[in-house]
Formats: sequence, C-alpha cells, structure tokens
Amino acid sequence: MKKLTILAFMFMSVVGQSQNFKFGKISKEELKETSHPNYPEANAVVLFKKQYTSFPFSEENGFEQETEYYERIKIYNKEGYDWATKRIELYNESNSMSQNLIGLKGYTYKLVNGKIEKSKLKNENIFKEDNNKYWSSKTFTMPGLAEGCIIEFEYKVKSTFLSIDDVVLQYDIPIKKIEIDIITPEYFNYNKFVSPRASFLPKIEESKKDRKETVVSKVRTGFYVPKSTVNSSSFVFKENVVKIYMEDLPALVDEPFTDNIDNYRAKVAFEYAFYKGPDGTIKNYATNWDKVISNIYNNEDFGGQLSKSNYFEDDVNNLIKTVATDSEKIQLIFDFVKTKIKKNDFIGYTSENGVKNAYKDGSGNTADINLMLIAMLRYAKIKANPVLLSTRNNGVPLFPTRTGFNYVVCAVETQDQLLLLDATEQHTKPNILPVKAINWQGRLIREDGTSTWVSLNPKSTSKKVVSISINLDENLSAKGKIRQFFTNYQAYNYRKNFYNKSKEDLIAYKERENPGLVVIELDTKNVKSKTKPVSETYDFTFDEAAEKIGDNIYVSPLLFLNKEENPFTQDVRGYPIDFIYPTSEKQTVTIIIPEGYKVESLPESTKLNFNDTSASFSYLIKQTGNTIQLSKNLEINKTIILPESYSDFKSFYQFMVEKNLEKIVLKKYRTDVVIDLSRHHQKTY
Repeated sequence: MKKLTILAFMFMSVVGQSQNFKFGKISKEELKETSHPNYPEANAVVLFKKQYTSFPFSEENGFEQETEYYERIKIYNKEGYDWATKRIELYNESNSMSQNLIGLKGYTYKLVNGKIEKSKLKNENIFKEDNNKYWSSKTFTMPGLAEGCIIEFEYKVKSTFLSIDDVVLQYDIPIKKIEIDIITPEYFNYNKFVSPRASFLPKIEESKKDRKETVVSKVRTGFYVPKSTVNSSSFVFKENVVKIYMEDLPALVDEPFTDNIDNYRAKVAFEYAFYKGPDGTIKNYATNWDKVISNIYNNEDFGGQLSKSNYFEDDVNNLIKTVATDSEKIQLIFDFVKTKIKKNDFIGYTSENGVKNAYKDGSGNTADINLMLIAMLRYAKIKANPVLLSTRNNGVPLFPTRTGFNYVVCAVETQDQLLLLDATEQHTKPNILPVKAINWQGRLIREDGTSTWVSLNPKSTSKKVVSISINLDENLSAKGKIRQFFTNYQAYNYRKNFYNKSKEDLIAYKERENPGLVVIELDTKNVKSKTKPVSETYDFTFDEAAEKIGDNIYVSPLLFLNKEENPFTQDVRGYPIDFIYPTSEKQTVTIIIPEGYKVESLPESTKLNFNDTSASFSYLIKQTGNTIQLSKNLEINKTIILPESYSDFKSFYQFMVEKNLEKIVLKKYRTDVVIDLSRHHQKTY
C-alpha cells in the first residue's frame, strides 16, 4: 500500500512537472511531444493561455485598466510557424484615452542533443506600425524556430479605458488549458455577451471579494516654521470577479464558403453597463444603436466632413453642368471620386486628415473617399446618406458599440430603390460593393439624424454565360470558339483579376492554367467600362481533348472548362454556407462529331432542385445529325445554406459534379464493300 502511494505521488509529480506553466519552466516532456494526442492533425497547440484583467488604483489617475497576457505554444511542424508571430492592436487618441504595451518578453525553447536551449525575443524582432491616427500595432516574431519547439511570451497592456476587450476562448489550433480572470471594482459594472454562433459555451464563474485601498496625502502647516504631515485614509469596496477556467478546447476549423470564421469563434464580450457610486447612485452607460449613431454622426471626423463643400464646388459644377438626369449625375460624380482620390492603407469610418486635405493630396482613407462622395452628391441635390457597417473580417457586433462599425459607404435613396455606392475601388458600381463590405446589414443615417438598418445583401443575380463550339478531330484534338459574358459580381471579379492584363498576358494565363490549350485571336469588351457587362471571345485549339480506347472516343463536353470539384467534403458542417451573392452560370456547348464516327452513348439529361428554388441544376443534351448540343445551367438563388440543410446540399452539389464528369462516347463505324452479282450495290456495316 505504501509503495502504491509512493508510485502515485511520483506519477502526480511528473504530471505536475510537465504541466508547470510558470514562465521559463519548460519540461523536456513538452518538447518531446510530436503531435497532439486528441488532434493529431494540428500544426501547433496552445499549451496554456492566461489573461488577468484588473483595475489598479493610483492617487493621480484613479482606477486604470491593466491586463496581463501569457501564452505558451507548442509548434509541431513548419506549418505551425505562423503562431510564432503576434500582432497587438493599441488605441491612442490622447493621453486620457490610450493603451500602452509594457513588459514584453519571450523565449523560444528547443531540445538539442538532449538539452533545452532557448532563444530570447529581442528588439529587432519587434515592429511598430501606425495604422491610422488612432490605432497603432506592435508585431513580434519569436526567434530560433524549429519543428517541435515551444514558444512563450508575456506582456501587459495598460489602458485608460473602462471598456474591456473581447475575451477570445478559441483559436484556429487547439487550446489545452485556459485561465481568464476579469476583476473589476464594484463601481464599474458590465454586461456579458456570449457568442451565440460558437460551437460551445464557456464556463463562467462569478463571485465577489473585498478590497482595500489607501490614499496618502501631504499637508503643510505652520507659518514661521512650516512642517509637513502625512495623512492617510482607506476605503474598502467589493470587487466583481469573473473566472473562465477551461481545458481541451477544440480548434475553430474554417469551412469552404464561410462568411467570416470569426463570427463563430467562442468568446465573451463585455459591455460597460453602469457606474455605481459609493453612495449607491447609479449612472447608466449601456446604450442603444440610436445613441451610438448620434455620437458617431456628431463627430467632427464623420458628420462634420459631410457639411464641407467649398473645396470641390467648382469641379462638380463643371462636371454636371450639361447633365439633366439624377442617374447621370450619380454616375459622373461616382466615377469622378474613384479617379480623383486613391485609397491608402487605412480603413475606418472617420476621416483621416479631413476630406479637404484628401481632395488636395489625391489620397485618403476609406472614410475620406466615401464621405466626400456623399457630400458631392448632396451638393448636386441627390438624396445621399452614409451607411455605417462592419466589414466581413470585423464580424457582427454583439451589442451596440461604436467599435462595432469599421467602415462607411454611400446610400442614394430614389423613388424605386436604394443604391449602395463605394468609391474606394475602381471596379465597383451602384449596388456592387466590395465583397468585404457585404456583411448582413448596415445603419443608414439621414440628414435629420434618424437612422435605420438596411440590407447589404445583393439582390440582382450575377451571371456568367458561356457559349462553346467545338470541332472534334479523330486525332483527339479539338478546335473551336468560346464566347463568355459576365454581369454584376461576375464582371467585378473579372475586372479585378484582369483589368491591368494585356491580351498577351491574358492568353499566357489561360494557356498556363490549361496545358495543351492554344488561344487564338482573343478579344475582350467593356473591361474598362464602368457599368457594362464584360465579354470575352477567343478561338482555340486543344490537344488531347478526348481519350481513345479501341474504336471508341470518350470526350468531356466542357473540355478544359470543366474543373469543378466538390468543396463540401466534410460529413457534417458547423457553419452556414455563404455564397455572398445570387449567381447563374449557363454553358451552351455545340460539338461537331468527327467524320467516320457516330454517337454510341450520351449522358442522360436531367434536372435537379435543392429546397424548391434555393438552387437548381439542369443538364440537357441531345444529338441532331452530326451535332451534339448541351445546355447546362446552375442557379444559386438563396445565398445562405444553413447547417441543417448541409447534407442535402452536399448531395445536390456532388450530383452536379459527377454529372459534369460524364463523357460522350463516340464509336467508329466501318464501310465494307460486298459485291452482290445479282444486284450490284454496296452494303454498309
């Protein structure tokens, strides 16, 4: 019994040693681990993450927020090296509204000849970047990386803000252990919001504890012989304690066609709700969207920029002096702003250095450009207003907050529709926003101060229409002509990819992507146009267009254009599928059968619907004489497919992929001449 107790104690000691998360206490057992026991596919794992937020008190500044961060990460292979780089965002508007990073230190540990070696994080591995006049960032990369190494780092962020950053509980790699402590004085009270889309709920423990602070002051007394006395007083109060201690948290795994994976990340958001004074009086700070919008609109860097017009009036007057209709004015001013002001690297909904300076310099941030567009349209008597939104990579705000928005676009209200405009990219057009700005809904703010939610989701279908004529040769090569036609987002994507490409570059790209293809006389139309659909036409020859087995030729009707694979391979799905915008892809193929061959078999014509009209696929093929005609069409009408419909949609998509892989079979026929002495005619077999 005593031996058993000793062995158990020794085992517990080994386990305890391997789980010692004190900074610098790295064990050989941790370094020897080659894969995660529960997630062997993981490239890295967070062994331990600790976050401790508190509000120290000083006589000079009162309560200020301080958050300590510590992470220890095991890197299994080179694919996990990305986790050795950390970016920390810091807000600095003024001395009274600032965040500062202090006490950053870190080491990389690896096992060399059975001994632990460590590399220290140095200043040359730390980089500072000013993102805009409010935000900066510090990025560091741990040195001395190797497969199997462990990195650890710690730092502290001191903040004058009462707002608490979101507590992230899930990474793209597993987390073995996490400890979160949020300790706030009873005077500052917060509402907690848990991400409703996350795959698991955090275990939150709440309690209270006593805290005592002492205030020391000096008092000078006396006239002829002054002297100083030191007085001290104490005050006792409660602290609200929030603890989130969890183990073995799964990685957040991205899935194809997900809107923004961060929307599904497990986290807890803290909203500063109310202040409770020592005398029991309460002052509410929890807000609503109307208050948030009012504060933003009254900001000189937002609403203040919309009232300025003297810097552009002459140019706009000359631009629209001969124009009669509002639609022409909108398009002219929209195109003018896109060419006049180039976007810099700063994204936001407030002006960087003022729209007037941006106009003069020809460069500004996203807000400079779109606020200027709104001001110009209003000057031209167009009903234009800003729409605040959160970009796809910024997620969807869980509660009303100014930081929930990070972008602004322009909305023009007409009798018939709402036009959304974004002049920060040259390939956008009315109701064709950059994809990053299509994120559920935005808040439209009218001149009278009222606001309302508006949908950002595209309504019009984006079409891709392809027409192919193919002359198939017996030697298995093909020649023919392709005509392609693109509208809306299909045209937007084409322009983004090929706007600055020469014909030679475009031909080289197509031939590089399709071995055996030779493109002849390529012609494009409306690539430089602001509003018209894009078209592309070219002749081609294509080697090895078919496969010959015996007397049969097997040919895929779409030749090199058929590259479709099913991206939906997982058995179950945790997040909705997001196609962003409705699409229609129609392909019409005409194939001339080579002389000496006949059709042995054709794929079967078919039609298939998913959830009635949410999506549809049709495949119609027929033979007329020596010609085969195929009409294939895919319609995605509902852009969001919920996880509960995933299995059916996966089957729908797989059916389409397999149908596209089916081949036409052509059989060679012989003409044998048989002499019939009685009738003197040929018989053909």
